[in-house]
Amino acid sequence: MTTEPAAPARTRRTQRQWAPYLLILPSLIYLAIFFAWPMVRAIRLAVWDERALLTLRAEASTGSSTTGALPQGSQVILLDRQSIMAAAADLTGGETLTEVWFRIEGNDPAGSRVEGWTPESRIRVRVTDEQGAPVEGTVRPKLGAAADPLTSLVVDPNETSAVRGKLAGGAVVRIQEQATLEVWFQVQGQRDERTLTGWAPSRLLQVYGDGVSGRVDQGDTGQFTTTYIERMLNDRFFRPALSTTLLLMVIIIPVQFILAIIMALVIQARLKFNTVFLSIFAIPLAASDLAVGIVWYSIFTQSGYLNSILQGLGLISASQPYLTADTRHWIIIAVWLAEVWRATAIVMVIVVSGLQAISQEVLEAAEVFGATLWQRVRYVILPLLKPSLQVALILRTILALQVFAVVIALSGGEVVTVLANETYRQYYTLRNMNVAAAYAALILLISMFTAVFYLRMVRSQEEAGP
Repeated sequence: MTTEPAAPARTRRTQRQWAPYLLILPSLIYLAIFFAWPMVRAIRLAVWDERALLTLRAEASTGSSTTGALPQGSQVILLDRQSIMAAAADLTGGETLTEVWFRIEGNDPAGSRVEGWTPESRIRVRVTDEQGAPVEGTVRPKLGAAADPLTSLVVDPNETSAVRGKLAGGAVVRIQEQATLEVWFQVQGQRDERTLTGWAPSRLLQVYGDGVSGRVDQGDTGQFTTTYIERMLNDRFFRPALSTTLLLMVIIIPVQFILAIIMALVIQARLKFNTVFLSIFAIPLAASDLAVGIVWYSIFTQSGYLNSILQGLGLISASQPYLTADTRHWIIIAVWLAEVWRATAIVMVIVVSGLQAISQEVLEAAEVFGATLWQRVRYVILPLLKPSLQVALILRTILALQVFAVVIALSGGEVVTVLANETYRQYYTLRNMNVAAAYAALILLISMFTAVFYLRMVRSQEEAGP
């Protein structure tokens, strides 16, 4: 008896699930627009000088070939000058040298009608229209026996253009058009012991009073640089700002975590008036950074609540100054207390959410085996809280690096300063975006380093592996 061969099993094609990708797409777009792009821009501002090099051209034109590039600040010799047509945006610079040319029409000495361009300096305007534009004038006579008495009219508004005709001094002309030209200089300078020669626009040069020398005022090509980082490192406020920021991180974060864990355990214990405790603990979450700084300023100022209470108790005879240049340590203490009071509730919320994820059976089993409260916290609760502690540590470190408004309210940003305050000072007060970007990049690097450190050191058993 023969049997038919079995039909091959039909393989089921797995269908790709696009729903998870679509759900995560808005988050990726948000991170790209509001995190990745600003971060890249800030780092680029810190290490890229957009005006570092001035490109030299073979001819007085932006479209001509390049002959080299001179660094910003280089000394140059002016060999020649030439005026060319330029875009309106290129004529708005404060150092831009311009020339005005007129397209005129008049009769030459032979009586023939000629038309062409000539510099404004060769025409004396006699009549203007209602808008003030010149419409009629006369040719200025040339002085000097050796000078050509006739004024040349050229095809294009350029000294090198072909001559179309000539007019005698005093000839009446009609002004048809007016053009503003940008002056370019042929310059010669040194770079890396090489002599470079080429044309550059006047708006990028600073011409000295002798008219034959100058310097590169700004470039038109960027390059990588560490200048702004060096300026940040050499800034007289850099070391105090960095040391104060790191000090605040060291003294704020441990205290906040201890208090947050205690507060979370109190709430998790479901004591009587549990919701009252939660409401009291969460009060600082409703206050802004600046409001918290003002509240603690009213406490520590010389006529504030602290001095009033101490005088009322008879502990001091006169008001003590706490927020002055001579009592810098008190300002640090005031900032520490304000930050601990303000942001501990944030850590508490994260810890409470982690505690609620711990199985109650695990805690009851530890209690049945005779574990004390401290033993349950140390050997059961804290190990299971590691994922939540990672998030809380990273978030609180970032917030500690961003301490700004409280410092401004308590010290004005002068006696005690932090990295965020120096970023603001460089950007807003000194108008130095590149050095401000260097400060911001440093804050970003510290945040990323501490985040990686926390993720490596505070790991759960599953993350640590066997």
